[in-house]
Amino acid sequence: MDGEHAEMVRLLWGPHSRPARGPRPTLDLPRIARAGIEIADAEGLADVSMRRVAERLGVTKMALYRYVPGKAQLVALMVEAAIGPCPAPAPAPGRPRGGWREQLEAWARQLLALFLQHSWVLAATVGPRVQGPGELSWLERAVSALDGTGLTGAERMDAAVLLVGHVRGITQQAHAAGGPTGDPEAQLGAILGDLIQSHGESYPALTAAFASAAESDGRDQAWEFGLQRILDGLAALIDRRAASHQP
Repeated sequence: MDGEHAEMVRLLWGPHSRPARGPRPTLDLPRIARAGIEIADAEGLADVSMRRVAERLGVTKMALYRYVPGKAQLVALMVEAAIGPCPAPAPAPGRPRGGWREQLEAWARQLLALFLQHSWVLAATVGPRVQGPGELSWLERAVSALDGTGLTGAERMDAAVLLVGHVRGITQQAHAAGGPTGDPEAQLGAILGDLIQSHGESYPALTAAFASAAESDGRDQAWEFGLQRILDGLAALIDRRAASHQP
């Protein structure tokens, strides 16, 4: 592990030592991360800088560098604080925790809500990087939900990655449509409606499909359809794996 990765691991996992020199510390890593998150939530990740965070905290940029070496480490702390530990599932009163499908569906919905609240996390979590304990707890929850299904460890990991990809895609669409309250399907429908009205004869299958979708008048169909089809695919694989092991 190189020095940069080692420093990232120390910041995210600890131990956290106080600066050895200078005046008595007035900051801590959670407070620094919260300041960065407030800027990113309001203005976007591109507007987060060491200078902006220092100004928000009422300290000099050099004072901030005593705690965080640079923006890459700052963003990593922000991601960990924004994502946080995976919340425990909340079963309905009088009902058990549920099987793997119920657990993964609840998990995906929780993750979607988090990404919609902090859409900048999309850009901050691309590519190989050091993950913090909170973020890893989300992966742990998804993989453990598939314990006992007959899937291999690699397949359980891939299932979690597949669900995360769906969450990310829907979040990106919502963000492009104007944030969590936007309706990308309605916006796309309006654009397609104009095109099909003018050129529908060249695209008969698309025209028929568009007319059917318009009749349903449903929102979030892409999210719900994709989520259920991913879970259906996992169910089919789990059933096939169980059948292959029957005597």
